[in-house]
Amino acid sequence: MIPTTAPTNEEMARLTARMLLEIKAVHFNAREPFVFASGLHSPVYIDCRKLISFPRIRATLMDFLTAKVLRDAGFEAFDNVAGGETAGIPFAALVAERMALPMTYVRKKPKGYGRNARIEGAMSEGQRVLLVEDLTTDGGSKLSFVHAIRDTGATCEHTAVIFYYGIFPETIPTLGAHGITLHHLCTWWDVLAEARAQGTFDAETLAAVELFLSDPDKWRELNKK
Repeated sequence: MIPTTAPTNEEMARLTARMLLEIKAVHFNAREPFVFASGLHSPVYIDCRKLISFPRIRATLMDFLTAKVLRDAGFEAFDNVAGGETAGIPFAALVAERMALPMTYVRKKPKGYGRNARIEGAMSEGQRVLLVEDLTTDGGSKLSFVHAIRDTGATCEHTAVIFYYGIFPETIPTLGAHGITLHHLCTWWDVLAEARAQGTFDAETLAAVELFLSDPDKWRELNKK
């Protein structure tokens, strides 16, 4: 069934944040920061992959994401839904099912044998493709997936994610410069607000998180190891 109604963007953001906190997909730790693949340290970490193990929350968020994309982009705006390897694949499948559209997925790089393909599934020239992923930080990985989609002759002007960091000012302009509109359910600011409302973390941790979200470079300077 295609979801055609949903709460306001603000309420969806609050509820999404609440669900992420409920399943402990949100991790705050200012004393022992997380280390990203880039080598940068951060007091925040989000694990959206965990959502696939919680059917009620998973279904609600996929209803939200589908309704939001349809509301913002149009009800007949897409011909294909593509997931980014690997985290985007299950969410793309769930959104495609709701939109009654074909589903494909995009590899991070050619697999190196056989057809050496980056696109798995049937994607054809002229199709309008929605790229679905679990989250985006600065938008960089989205560009690689979009280029692979466009190389088939299909178009890709929209990407939808559950979670958008919302702390890197270059993300939206960078995607926009490549003709891509970002749709998302919530950001770190929504999670921080809901964590405060619920008292999920202590005041010291929340203050450290707010400092990081406001100025990641300043936080890293103050917390050099």
